[in-house]
Amino acid sequence: MRQFPLEMHGMAPGRVVEWRLRSTAAGPEPSAEGPGRRASFNQDKHFTVAEQSRGADDPVASWLAVTFEVAGALDESAMTRALLAFVRRHEVLRCEFRRLAGELACEPLAPGELALSVAPVAAFDTTRALVGFLSERFKRSIDTLSWPLFTMGAVLREDSATVYLAFDHIVCDGLSMPIAVQQVQSAYEALCRGEEAGDAPDPSYLDFAEDQRRRCAGITADDERLGYWQEFVARGGGEFFPRFPLDLGVEPGRMYPIVNEASPLLDAGETEVFDKACRAVDGKAFMGVLAAVAVCLREAGGPGVYRGFMPVSERGPDGWAQSVGWFVNTMPIEFDASPGRDFAQVMAGVRAAFGEMMGHLDVPFVRAWQLLAPVDFAARSWPYPVNFFSYIDTRKCPGAERHDDWRPASHVWSARANGACSWFQRDADGLHMNSIYVDTPAARRTMAGFQAALRRTVREIARHGSLGRPLGLAAPRGPVGAALAVSGSGYAARR
Repeated sequence: MRQFPLEMHGMAPGRVVEWRLRSTAAGPEPSAEGPGRRASFNQDKHFTVAEQSRGADDPVASWLAVTFEVAGALDESAMTRALLAFVRRHEVLRCEFRRLAGELACEPLAPGELALSVAPVAAFDTTRALVGFLSERFKRSIDTLSWPLFTMGAVLREDSATVYLAFDHIVCDGLSMPIAVQQVQSAYEALCRGEEAGDAPDPSYLDFAEDQRRRCAGITADDERLGYWQEFVARGGGEFFPRFPLDLGVEPGRMYPIVNEASPLLDAGETEVFDKACRAVDGKAFMGVLAAVAVCLREAGGPGVYRGFMPVSERGPDGWAQSVGWFVNTMPIEFDASPGRDFAQVMAGVRAAFGEMMGHLDVPFVRAWQLLAPVDFAARSWPYPVNFFSYIDTRKCPGAERHDDWRPASHVWSARANGACSWFQRDADGLHMNSIYVDTPAARRTMAGFQAALRRTVREIARHGSLGRPLGLAAPRGPVGAALAVSGSGYAARR
């Protein structure tokens, strides 16, 4: 399972149907005493930005989606029941968000108060027309301020179907995508066998959010729990956000159309060898990728010390493993990748920095941002291009043993941005990269050079266990600018 632009999906054309969720109840009534359930820090910031953007007639536009394949003619009745069971399992998907007395409330509908019906939408003869339609459909149907916060549909053919689910970030994260595939497909296959789908609730993200608020709402700017963040900011000259160090050709305060592209870095065999090379120096594959990124940025003109943000899952080894929600904390990481350090030395720095970072997950990113950079926090986007690294090994995700059959893929989109953001995925076929960045001549040159250098570097590590010779990249000069927001959520995205 990998992440790539929806436009790169070669899904066969067919007849499109969509499932429409509705409430059979009158709707949740606001409590006179305030919200009964409160949104998480991530959700509150995301919703606030959407409110501010709507008020300024500059709406945020972004979505996350997943697609997967069903063999044979689709049983629409069984899929309807499977999708409804999925929604009933996850309280966050049944939530309507409301601003009440300054607080963002989550008011979930009861599982029994939901109904789902399927309706025909359109038919297409070409892949290009189909994918273009779906892309526009997602843009128009995903709205942070309106329930439901996701859309579900399928492309039907005589002997197969492609099912899709697209979400607003406020109800899910990247790891929610394989969970959705596994749960919907398993329920559908059970129903086709004449068994029950199973819709017992999974542990709720709303409980996670409530616990997080209880632990962290009282943190102040001088709280010792912010020490890790404060030291990181001090080493960066007082800047809360670590800058993307290469020239993207952006002007301050200006938003740009995006380039959304994906490409392979290593095939399956090369990735296995790369993994072994990383383990030979007491590291892991994601650490090796991060080390390679740091060296490539430095050789392209960046600093010797890598400073960046890294999203970290807060699901833990158990408890929330099957839950849908935004279980992500974005953390700063810093290590030495200066000239003269060999692969083992850079990896040792990554390993130590990652261990230190993981010891400070108790403070949510949004809370640290609010306390340590209040001026930036009041804005609708990050202030300049931010260095951002994300890695997922989808072989470890729920349902991975069936990915060859289901052929799932994830997709992200944002309307506009003023920086760059990259995601790395490892699956059974190898190591892959998906990047969204501003569509400027400088950014195209910079990102093309960076991606080529990174591909050479990870292959050098796989073949020789070393970083290889200097990469010879031009050292770009010019302004640096801003990226997408929390965990690549798209706070900087505009229509």
